[in-house]
Amino acid sequence: MNVHAEHHALHGDDPRPVRSAAEWADVIRAHGLRVTPGRVAALVYIDAHPHVSAADIYRTLREDLPSTSQQAAFNIVHDLHRHDLLRRIDLPDSDGAQYETRTGDNHHHVQCIICGRIEDVDCVVGASPCLEPSDTHGMRILVAEVTFRGICPACEEAEQERDIDLI
Repeated sequence: MNVHAEHHALHGDDPRPVRSAAEWADVIRAHGLRVTPGRVAALVYIDAHPHVSAADIYRTLREDLPSTSQQAAFNIVHDLHRHDLLRRIDLPDSDGAQYETRTGDNHHHVQCIICGRIEDVDCVVGASPCLEPSDTHGMRILVAEVTFRGICPACEEAEQERDIDLI
């Protein structure tokens, strides 16, 4: 489990309601996909632990579905992303892509540069896209993705304690 998933597991501060397996099965069907135990388990896990890697998802799937291969887990993530059930996030300094079930709302992210924790940031100004590029080069803009980078309070406190301990 990555640092972000551990944070949510410990602090439970994600305000979104988590969907049940039955609800995810209905969503999978509504997107024209076959409902499989792997797809349902992946969505339940990602919904409860946003911003996890495919490797995190594989480790979790393997616990409940021991016959799941790493390739099968990656295929599940790819299919769910391709059918807009998952959002893929590629952030600097993270261990590969991260996935979340919050899709279609043009939110952004803030990432701690020390521990890698990732949190959602709602778009503050206007509707999607909330940023206007200086030149679109003739393209119709669909989404504006922004990553804010900073230091989370826990890492800030640890840094301050480390500085005090050195004196």
